[in-house]
Amino acid sequence: MAIERVVGYIDGYNLYYGLLDAKLRTSRWLDLVALCRALLEPRQVLADVRYFTSRIKNNRDDSARQGMYLDALTARGGLTIDYGHFLSQPARCRSCGATWRRSEEKKTDVNIAVRLLEDAFDDLFDVAIIVSGDSDLAPPIESVQRRFPDKRVVVAHPPKRPSAELARVADAAYHINPSSIRSARLPDPVVQANGYELRAPQGWLP
Repeated sequence: MAIERVVGYIDGYNLYYGLLDAKLRTSRWLDLVALCRALLEPRQVLADVRYFTSRIKNNRDDSARQGMYLDALTARGGLTIDYGHFLSQPARCRSCGATWRRSEEKKTDVNIAVRLLEDAFDDLFDVAIIVSGDSDLAPPIESVQRRFPDKRVVVAHPPKRPSAELARVADAAYHINPSSIRSARLPDPVVQANGYELRAPQGWLP
């Protein structure tokens, strides 16, 4: 049996809010490469991990915590980060008429779709593992299956983020075991090449 090359595609905010909803707040200092390795089957090798997120801009404390995590992931290596952005849109309360600005993350699902299709055309994987519960990713999954019937697309649902639509179209689908998340932690601190120590924000580790 031949070795299969695997690329992991991680929907950052889908995974993050799944951790919060599943009461896994102390697992946010998460080693994404180690997590993807834990999802591999025998005779599979991890070729790359792609992490999709957007930088927080409207909250200084949240931005600092996120920046520390992104810097730690970069220092550890083994993955690439694709950035979307937040779009501020008006919102209005139907009951009282109050208005405010609401930020919505944009481009993540598009970025995942583009990378998935590009990597398939460039023959960078035999199996793609998509860590997400966003049903908007069903069309690119189906496209890969139509154009590349020899490749498989597997969906690994984050905690509390099931998607019947993704499970329907994928070659296989399952829920990530919380024990796999708890055991995939970045070291604290992560040390950059210049010697600077990146420490987990308070509450991100037990």
